[in-house]
Amino acid sequence: MSAVSSSSPVTGSAPPNPTTSAPTTTQATSSSNPTGSNQNLNVDRDKIYQWIIELSSPETREAALLELSKKREVVPDLAPMLWHSFGTMAALLQEIINIYPAINPPVLTAHQSNRVCNALALLQCVASHPDTRSAFLLAHIPLYLYPFLHTVSKTRPFEYLRLTSLGVIGALVKTDEQEVINFLLTTEIIPLCLRIMESGSELSKTVATFILQKILLDETGLYYICQTYDRFSHVAMILGKMVIQLSKEPSQRLLKHVVRCYLRLSDNTRACEALCQCLPDQLKDETFAACLKDDKSTKHWLAQLLKNIEAMSSQAGGAGGVQGSHKGQQKLAQPVL
Repeated sequence: MSAVSSSSPVTGSAPPNPTTSAPTTTQATSSSNPTGSNQNLNVDRDKIYQWIIELSSPETREAALLELSKKREVVPDLAPMLWHSFGTMAALLQEIINIYPAINPPVLTAHQSNRVCNALALLQCVASHPDTRSAFLLAHIPLYLYPFLHTVSKTRPFEYLRLTSLGVIGALVKTDEQEVINFLLTTEIIPLCLRIMESGSELSKTVATFILQKILLDETGLYYICQTYDRFSHVAMILGKMVIQLSKEPSQRLLKHVVRCYLRLSDNTRACEALCQCLPDQLKDETFAACLKDDKSTKHWLAQLLKNIEAMSSQAGGAGGVQGSHKGQQKLAQPVL
């Protein structure tokens, strides 16, 4: 069983994984008869409308959440339908808020987790759609998910809750839009991701690292993280711990994102100077040779990272030998600009 399916709830709603390519959508037809296919599609859309209406009623909401979460990838305009229908977003937010008392103290049940994750899946649908994404951000809806990312319980209901919440943020950053990065940088998403990268499950670590990678790939995001030494050192420390852990328990997909984060950090001159001293030895030797044997892109990124580090070290060495090295050490106590 795959890592995704092992974290899925009993209802069958799979957690979103923004690190993979977007799923291929298919036409929702239940008949091979060409003359009846449009009619069947219309019937399906009538059901969609009915389920959206049923979200407003507490008595029918749970079943409607389940059905709509199953259909979110085969109804292209589901997001605008959800956003513009009366009371629907309020109902989804109510589902999220209703779970808050169960996360502290951590008494969340599998049933509660499944239900709220179906609501989160619909929020991810809204976050992914170009016609609703800006309004989604302007309403600050991602902030309602942050209490879930603060949780530390290792039980399956909490792990699934964190993973699905990360999927919503991952869907936002996957669009590579400046407004998304600008919004996230005004929130606490980076320290939240770093904590999950340090102590979460492999799948949660992968999605959290993907989010950090997307923030770093944006010029504003790279500048923000490298603006002060405290921010940079926190990121570098967590990435270093992950490399050590990966040397003991290899994961090709997680290592891919870690290496890409390091490579992007090396694009900043001051950060690259610091990496000359703190880049883990496991990335410099053959520790991950077997893990990366068939991963050409990650091998290329790692080679480029080491090339950047070597070039920076040579530059620093040529600038004054031991004296230059001592000066470089002093720089670590200064802001990384």
